[in-house]
Amino acid sequence: MNDNTLDSIDSSILRALQRDGSLSQRELAEKVGLSQNSCWRRLTKLRSEGVITGQTIRLDPSAVGLGLTVFVMLRTRTHSAEWLDGFRRSVLAIENVIDFYRIAGDYDYLLKIAARDMNDFDRIYQRLIRDFELEAVTSYITMESIADGRDLPT
Repeated sequence: MNDNTLDSIDSSILRALQRDGSLSQRELAEKVGLSQNSCWRRLTKLRSEGVITGQTIRLDPSAVGLGLTVFVMLRTRTHSAEWLDGFRRSVLAIENVIDFYRIAGDYDYLLKIAARDMNDFDRIYQRLIRDFELEAVTSYITMESIADGRDLPT
């Protein structure tokens, strides 16, 4: 499904669920002005077409002991399919890597890492660089989260 096929009711459903994924079907239907059956059919369609890809909750990183957020930019020397496959598997095995992007520009990858503190980040960093030759690694320590995990506009 692309944005051209989302009508205003679909958009209302998506906005409501992004704000509160715990809404019951009844509550959601009331919020968007549909019957429960109509709401259920739309939800089913949004899920089957891959618009809704899952349901999660958001945690406060500090409340779970992960008060340090670090963005890491990586430039690689190798771009073979085999190397990339191994590198991706290795990075994804590090549970503290909470976002992982292949990017265009001066760097090849951008990682968002949640760590307890600087010592914990150093442990994660050492694991990250242990098995793969990288041309450049640059880390940016965050001082404040101004907007994190914002809802997508619909």
